[in-house]
Amino acid sequence: MRVDTTGKISLGHIYTRPDPRAYFTTLRDLDYNIPELAKPHFSRLITEYREAHGITAPTVLDIGCSYGINAALLKYGATMAQLYDRYSGPAAHGQTRGTLLALDRELVRSGEPANRVRFLGLDASDNALSYALEAGFLDGAVHADLEDGDPTGEQRERIAETDLVISTGCLGYVTEKTISRIIESRGARRPWMAHFVLRMFPFDPVADRLAEAGYRTVRRDGLFRQRRFATLEEKALVLDRLSDVGVDPSGLETGGWLYAQLYISRPG
Repeated sequence: MRVDTTGKISLGHIYTRPDPRAYFTTLRDLDYNIPELAKPHFSRLITEYREAHGITAPTVLDIGCSYGINAALLKYGATMAQLYDRYSGPAAHGQTRGTLLALDRELVRSGEPANRVRFLGLDASDNALSYALEAGFLDGAVHADLEDGDPTGEQRERIAETDLVISTGCLGYVTEKTISRIIESRGARRPWMAHFVLRMFPFDPVADRLAEAGYRTVRRDGLFRQRRFATLEEKALVLDRLSDVGVDPSGLETGGWLYAQLYISRPG
């Protein structure tokens, strides 16, 4: 497997397929489960925002949303185990994109949403966004790479709907540039934010930019397993990177897993 400039294996190909089967088949083998671990923390923050602002159905912007996984878990009560079975179980190989979408729409129609919330997805993969929209997981999407440039006027209007911003692993590839452009699109009322960030990626540049915009950031206690290392080479390169940024991997990444931390940022 190829590695990228961060030392992690390159998984870009699994985010650009017409449906999520490659995504879940690849990540199932690596025990990827961070969306499941993030779910109760995001749910709690959504509830706190709803109570603080009196908004019945807050709008959440998911950065790097891929196929709408966080939306499926948070809004419709799915679990990662269910999605792994759906998209990478024995029956998945006989499905088509259309039959998979039909199963997803059945989940969306099956009852009251588990969480009263609107979901917007931000991603550079048009295929992933299209699938999430057609499945009904997302209520809207922004197809853009905000690392490379400002959003269009239409994209800015869509981002301006945001009440909360979340991510589960894209920060490190996505930087303070994207966060700045989201903040600037939102206007005077700043969205709350919750980001799960791998320990190999310092959060300081993002936290500094948020502080400049009037945010206070707190790192929550605890560490969260993202996934297992795919190869010994990946493990060695990530351990080197952790050493370079002054993070001790003893008893954590040395055990074979990537670990993330949770940062909550609120204005004022």
